[in-house]
Amino acid sequence: MPVGGTTSRTTTPGAPVLTAAGWAVGVGCTAIILGTPYLRFGYHSPELHLVLDSVDACIALLLAYLLIGRLRRTQRLQDLLLAVGLVLLALVGLCAALVVHRLAGDDRQTVGVWLPVVVRTVASGLFVAAALTAHRQLSHQQLRRGTGVAVAATAATVVLLWVARDSLPVAVTATPPESAQRPVIDGHPAFLLAQAFSASCLLLASLGFMRQARAGGEEVVRWLGPGCALLGFARVNYLLFPSLYSGWFYTGDLLRTAGYACLLVGAAREITSYWAARADVAVVEDRRRLARELHDGVVQELSWIKSEARVLSRAADGAPTVQSILDASDRALDEARAAVDALGRDVDEPLGYALHRAARDVAERHGARVVVELDDSVRADQHQRHGLARIVREAVGNALRHGGAECVRVTLEATTVGNRLVVQDDGRGFDLGSTAYGDGYGLTSMRERAQRLPGTCVVRSTPGSGTTVEVTW
Repeated sequence: MPVGGTTSRTTTPGAPVLTAAGWAVGVGCTAIILGTPYLRFGYHSPELHLVLDSVDACIALLLAYLLIGRLRRTQRLQDLLLAVGLVLLALVGLCAALVVHRLAGDDRQTVGVWLPVVVRTVASGLFVAAALTAHRQLSHQQLRRGTGVAVAATAATVVLLWVARDSLPVAVTATPPESAQRPVIDGHPAFLLAQAFSASCLLLASLGFMRQARAGGEEVVRWLGPGCALLGFARVNYLLFPSLYSGWFYTGDLLRTAGYACLLVGAAREITSYWAARADVAVVEDRRRLARELHDGVVQELSWIKSEARVLSRAADGAPTVQSILDASDRALDEARAAVDALGRDVDEPLGYALHRAARDVAERHGARVVVELDDSVRADQHQRHGLARIVREAVGNALRHGGAECVRVTLEATTVGNRLVVQDDGRGFDLGSTAYGDGYGLTSMRERAQRLPGTCVVRSTPGSGTTVEVTW
């Protein structure tokens, strides 16, 4: 299943807060273990150790599967590096216990330790490389070549360690520690260096992913920050208390599982964002399809009716019935074009641009001039933006069709008590007390749309002095 890159609809803490929380938990747990002589850093519990290894590996496989799905679409180097690193961690988690159990005593202390340590160190290096590569894309050929190199390098590492197992040094003593209350930094220098390098890579990757998330990264990247921080401090604990004994449960194991839990949360939120984005795309595509259908069908037919009615109007010397047909055709065309415009435009279109376009479209069809003064600081949601655009279309259309206006001024501004939209024309105006105008469909529609903002619509007009429509919300 591919995952998307959209932002989740639910509110989450910022990337710096999440990453700082991961660092705080890692530092706090390590400091408590080191500074409190009454707490043990390890407990003998083979069952719990095996359960945590299996859970961590399953989470790594799940996230790797999601990243592989996204890699097919994005072809980003970052997704490739993360997917390979997670697969390596999952294989080590699932196979380490089984391999150690099957090996003889000497091999258990050599290849049984070096193999998982080397693979985890390589995975940590892939994580920090992913954090530093950001959004670099690969071609199809580079993607296939990179995947092949990763598989070949992993297989070669495993084979090399297996062939050289007799000459590998003992990493740490295979006997359990005498005390589970003091650090036991004891082992081969290469073993300790690998743990320190792995911890440094993961902590650096945590900062890198936090920086990417602040710049607008996906949910997975947001949660990779705290996850890598906890995984890094788990490596610090493994350095202080070498975790060789598969039957023992360590603080490092607890921090590692907490890190994988963060990755699981990121995966879950990424899946939610993906399906939400798919639903939004489906809605937009359906709106555009309806817009095309309206434009190619209803609008074309109404245009033909209007042209035929104009011919009849000339032949019948402006008969009232024909004029009514013309007026109805104008209104129907305006409504159909407004529907096409609403369905086909971007749902995130700025309010000022939407109002400017609505006024301009109507004015251009009547050959009139429109002056627009917009305050870009005024904000409105999608529902309000649609309602205000329809009010502008109705007000400008009335001014040009019925008022004979030559110029219409549209003003949008923020006031101390709210926002205000004003449409003012220099037309003939009309008597507000006249039933023909006061109960007209256009005025009623504008008032109802203003009430749903919620707001109010006030119309001021006198014969010979133009008309002003003012909407406040």
